[in-house]
Amino acid sequence: MDIKLNFICKGDGFPLILLHGNGENCGYFSRQTEYFSKFRKVYALDTRGHGKSARGEGEFSISRFADDLYDFMTENDIKKADILGFSDGANIALCFALKHKEMIERLILCGGNISPDGVKRYFQAPIELAYKTVKLFAAKRKSAAAKAEILGLMVNEPNITPQQLKSVTVPTLVVAGTHDLIKKSHTELIAESLPDAELEFIGGGHSLPAQRAEEFNRAVEDFLKFKKDSLC
Repeated sequence: MDIKLNFICKGDGFPLILLHGNGENCGYFSRQTEYFSKFRKVYALDTRGHGKSARGEGEFSISRFADDLYDFMTENDIKKADILGFSDGANIALCFALKHKEMIERLILCGGNISPDGVKRYFQAPIELAYKTVKLFAAKRKSAAAKAEILGLMVNEPNITPQQLKSVTVPTLVVAGTHDLIKKSHTELIAESLPDAELEFIGGGHSLPAQRAEEFNRAVEDFLKFKKDSLC
């Protein structure tokens, strides 16, 4: 890895890694970090080019973020973990699972998508327009180039097929809001394509971990089935 990911770590027990969404940072999960650190050793990461993690050189993509996660786990001697991803974090988690499912005990995907057309048009269309606009200035302005990269993650990625998901055999919780910006049918497709997945919809919008933290945490806790003898 050409950079070191910034992260916060709290608690003891079996590792739980939290991956935030597009344009956010590890602070997004403040209510999850506080809650789950009572049961687990929680790592909340800043994705490359987000928060306090450097951008580094080269490719800026979901696939590379998944490679960064592998490097992070290797460097911190985390052989296996539960991984919780929100939005783009869910997409990173899925990409990681396609490459390294043996390093995942359980997977939680909140508000993720496997292709850009999984996002409702009322949200996606302005993102596409903003992306085209900032790209016009990207060659001359660093701020525009950085914004174009962030928006590009939502316009051009992810690119995962339902067939690929069939290889992700780890137990998975797929969760989304009843009024999510991800299409309901798309969320259902993800859950149906994963061999060992549970599907849950929680009342609310896209940002469940922040806006519906109590209900979201309860759903995750039930899925992980915390047991004293499972902590290590």
